[in-house]
Amino acid sequence: MNRQRDDSPMLLHEARSIMDRFDPRLRTLAVLLIAVGAVAAGKWMSLLTLSALAVGFLVLASVSVTTAIKRCLPLFGFGVILVLILPWTVPGTPLGGGLLAQTSWEGLVQALSIVLRAAIVILASLGLIGTLEIPVLGHVLAHFRVPPKLVSVFLFAVRYLQVLQDEYHRLRTAMITRGFRPGMNRHTYRTYGYLIGMLLVRSLTRSERILEAMRCRGFRGRFYLLDHFHFTHWDLLFGFICLIATGLYLGWEIVL
Repeated sequence: MNRQRDDSPMLLHEARSIMDRFDPRLRTLAVLLIAVGAVAAGKWMSLLTLSALAVGFLVLASVSVTTAIKRCLPLFGFGVILVLILPWTVPGTPLGGGLLAQTSWEGLVQALSIVLRAAIVILASLGLIGTLEIPVLGHVLAHFRVPPKLVSVFLFAVRYLQVLQDEYHRLRTAMITRGFRPGMNRHTYRTYGYLIGMLLVRSLTRSERILEAMRCRGFRGRFYLLDHFHFTHWDLLFGFICLIATGLYLGWEIVL
């Protein structure tokens, strides 16, 4: 878990993005603060300020519009459900006459507010920590004094979920090669049960081999930090941007 450097092969995207020049610790902390601010915001202007900040971070991270839309697609589906439900369940001023008399503006506003808050968190996370390598994010968690065991679990989980997925695809391919065709019958249920059982057995076997290999290499339950992050003039710029955004947010929430 070494710090990213200009000559590191893990940082092939660093020269393409201004965001990658900022300290990962500040970026992670900014995500947490934006999430808290989005949840606690009581005025629309505060939410719009956070929205502009999240979009600005996307621009600094050189995230394409297509990528941002793809990440928000599940949220759009959830938003449609909220728009269809909340206006009918939240009492308030009717949207109109006839059938719309049973709906309310307050419910519609609440639905849009929930969607906007979630979109702010997603876009800010994508712009701030979406380009971070997983080992770097684990390094950040270690600097935040997260228990070493949790950091190790996080790093191993991210790494070996892909391994488990590959193992599942191999077993699934073997089943299809042997003529398995799923259906609504006992044979299908039994076969899927065997599949899950074999996946668990192979996962346990692989984990034991990995543990033995790491112990042979001197692993003692934690990753040691050989390098550390350092603040630069770019981090001063990042802090200045966050300070302005914080001032605007507090201005809308408290003063106005």
